[in-house]
Amino acid sequence: MNNQRSFFFNVDWLTVLLYLILCVIGWFNIHAAVFDETHPSIVDTATNYGKQFIYINVSIVVAIVILLLESRFLAALAPAFYVVTVLLLVLVLLVGRNVGGNQAWINIGGGFRLQPSEFAKFATCLLLARYLSSVNVKVTEVKSFVIAAGIIFLPMLLIKLQPDDGSTLVFCSLIFVLYREGLSSYFLIIIGLFIVLFLTSQVFNEFYIIGIIAAIAALFAITIKRNRALVIKIIAGAVVSIAFVFIAKPLYNHGLKSHQRARIDIVLGLATDNRGVGYNQNQSKIAIGSGRLWGKGYLQGTQTKYAFVPEQSTDFIFCTIGEEWGFAGSVVVLGLYLFLILRIILIAERQRAPFSRIYGYGVASVLFFHVVINIAMAIGVMPVIGIPLPFISYGGSSLLSFTILLFMLIKLDSNRMGIV
Repeated sequence: MNNQRSFFFNVDWLTVLLYLILCVIGWFNIHAAVFDETHPSIVDTATNYGKQFIYINVSIVVAIVILLLESRFLAALAPAFYVVTVLLLVLVLLVGRNVGGNQAWINIGGGFRLQPSEFAKFATCLLLARYLSSVNVKVTEVKSFVIAAGIIFLPMLLIKLQPDDGSTLVFCSLIFVLYREGLSSYFLIIIGLFIVLFLTSQVFNEFYIIGIIAAIAALFAITIKRNRALVIKIIAGAVVSIAFVFIAKPLYNHGLKSHQRARIDIVLGLATDNRGVGYNQNQSKIAIGSGRLWGKGYLQGTQTKYAFVPEQSTDFIFCTIGEEWGFAGSVVVLGLYLFLILRIILIAERQRAPFSRIYGYGVASVLFFHVVINIAMAIGVMPVIGIPLPFISYGGSSLLSFTILLFMLIKLDSNRMGIV
């Protein structure tokens, strides 16, 4: 009786409700994105929307199983989850199926495929939380930081070898977990600065940028001239920034592949290629723009109906929402995601156990990255990197991994008054 009472009364049902709403929104929009008149039923398993119905039901069953587990098992099994996913990432490099240039899937029969990189996200979050919550581990210490970074970097390296750049970049979001656990804000500022310098160096003459850096450094140095130590740091930072500006273009030209440079050039306005590399993104923007305020209505999207947007049920599912449900529907979906992420942060902050809190921030970071990058990609303000929209994009591995990621946190939260 106590276990049943604990299950029904401690679970954060509001978060569960948000999850179910997003899954249903995804299912209906997948139906609209790849609607087949010969298979009109939304539960027809011969179609992607029928398969998504199966994935949703399987994910719900897995979610229930997670809620019935003992919370302490999640922390105890974190290393095992991590090792298994790393082995799967190695296996996919050896026997995986190549789809769209990425060797990221393992065939499991019946027309279904497994994408290990999706499951590596929750496994990495679990092990990172397990390590950072250990006694005498402080992310501000070099040894602890290096080990934490290694936990994140290993799956990144294996996923990069597939090569799946989108999934690789998702793991970078876990720096916010390290920041929450004490990593200096200077790391985030420095990373942001170098990203800005890298991109602006492709658009503007490097000598203009160097002049601006020198002027800003001089202004700060004059303002705080009495603090010699800080002045020296500012000058050193300016010198490093200027040196980086000189290597930014060679790094861009030789460190990135041609299609990656083309996608970035399009977003930066340095090139247009609406019939080639920029086709997907351009069609996505047309579809979203055509929806206007209220949208064209369910199954009424012309861009959707005539398959003008490739990958519309996966990476570009948001353009279906924009076309058929308009600006209003898009705002509702964005509001649901914002509510969910804020709810996850609230859940993380109310945890008594460090493991649960750290894992909660890992969940929030991964979901935030996916939502922001996917939608920014669909509306043309970020290069196309190919990552799904959580709970909405078509795909069994994606939905199942996000479900596990979220419901492990819900389970940990249900036991927050205990010790994990």
